[in-house]
Amino acid sequence: MKIGELAERSGCLVETIRYYERIGLLMAPERSSNNYRAYSEQHAERLQFIRHCRALDMTLDEIRVLLDFRDRPQQNCIGVNELLDKHIGDVVERIATLSALEAQLRNLRSRCLAPANASRCEILQALDTETSREMQPLSVPGKSAD
Repeated sequence: MKIGELAERSGCLVETIRYYERIGLLMAPERSSNNYRAYSEQHAERLQFIRHCRALDMTLDEIRVLLDFRDRPQQNCIGVNELLDKHIGDVVERIATLSALEAQLRNLRSRCLAPANASRCEILQALDTETSREMQPLSVPGKSAD
């Protein structure tokens, strides 16, 4: 199949497929006589595996490790378990950070119970003056702190 067919079938952008090839997650396809890339069912299955991993918010490095296990099925899978345990821990940490952020935002929102002129807006005033620990910026993974 051609790259467009693989993209349509997998729901993946052509540019993403080429990127995965470039970084070695997806093996280079054979070339047909007219020099088009010719993808196989094996490419489609591997791409589906990668997409499932990405849907679980796994990094490309984590996916690379899992693909290594998948490509060498005789290996002991303890490394897969360890990778998943670490990923679960990262998710738990991010949830805790996001929960703390939610609490900060709800606290801030509770300062304005009735609409007023922006010059008297307690939310804006708090954002201008608040230096307490509860208003310090949180480090949310995947988000830059500017």
